[in-house]
Amino acid sequence: MMQSSPLNARRAIIWIGRLVLGGIFVYAGFSKLLLPNTHLWPMFMLKFSVSMNIASFAQQVESYKIISPEASQLVAHALPFLEIVLGLLLLIGWRLRIWATAITLIMAGFLAAVTRAYVLHMDINCGCFGVPEKLTGMTVVRDSAFTALALLMTIFAFREAREPHPWSAPEKA
Repeated sequence: MMQSSPLNARRAIIWIGRLVLGGIFVYAGFSKLLLPNTHLWPMFMLKFSVSMNIASFAQQVESYKIISPEASQLVAHALPFLEIVLGLLLLIGWRLRIWATAITLIMAGFLAAVTRAYVLHMDINCGCFGVPEKLTGMTVVRDSAFTALALLMTIFAFREAREPHPWSAPEKA
């Protein structure tokens, strides 16, 4: 008879990381595309609203003064969709080590950008969730916690992959 999978701290952190970070990434991507503008009806306004939201997000990315205005446009057009896709892949759990590593690297980049802006006392909006949000010390703390969770999830996902699956049949001698 098969035993059920034992829940240990490693598996719990992997599950919590997948649910929390996957949900946050999906929400962040959708909010950058749809939340700032509330005029989404009638449907012909949807394209206009999304393009206005991307333009607004591009200004927020450019305000960090890390990359050129052209690169800011590229990031603003690609990042919301990338966040949605990565969040969904993390929630699904398919090829977890790849997507957990990608999320960890992206979170480390976000943390570096936010910390740099905070240390330089830049009076800018975070741009994290679409709607204007001032960059504060709590933003740095929040991003630090998410980065730590992503790093732990990635490390534990690699460690889990080295062990046999708990539902696999034991090897016969």
